[in-house]
Amino acid sequence: IQIAQCFEATRQRCCRLEQDGRRAREQLARVEAERAALEVKLKHARNQVEVEMKKRHRAEAELEKQEHKLQLVFESLMREPWGSGVLSGEQRSVLSALAGRRLGVALAPGRRSSVVDESCQSLLSHSDISYDRTEDDVVRS
Repeated sequence: IQIAQCFEATRQRCCRLEQDGRRAREQLARVEAERAALEVKLKHARNQVEVEMKKRHRAEAELEKQEHKLQLVFESLMREPWGSGVLSGEQRSVLSALAGRRLGVALAPGRRSSVVDESCQSLLSHSDISYDRTEDDVVRS
């Protein structure tokens, strides 16, 4: 009777362990599916950040190009002898004031849009993304 009771206790323990194993495998499958979905989202987010960074760099390059053109036009207006006759003293002073405030600051080398930098710095900074792609290679191998 004792041997039968021991066998029954062992059988019940084995059944519990099998159920625990099944639940653990199901949970693992759910977590792996969730991880895969999150990896897809991360990939899309990275791609979107890359696209937006490229757009930003193109826009900043175009801005610098246009500001340079504007600066050349301004300098031409201020230096040309015919500009003196066409522009009144008040117009020249307004242009000088605008050039001092806008063009002088805008054409500084390496200038970035401060609004974008302040609002998106943590989103766009590569230093904030601490992700090592070599981990993917190890996991998928």
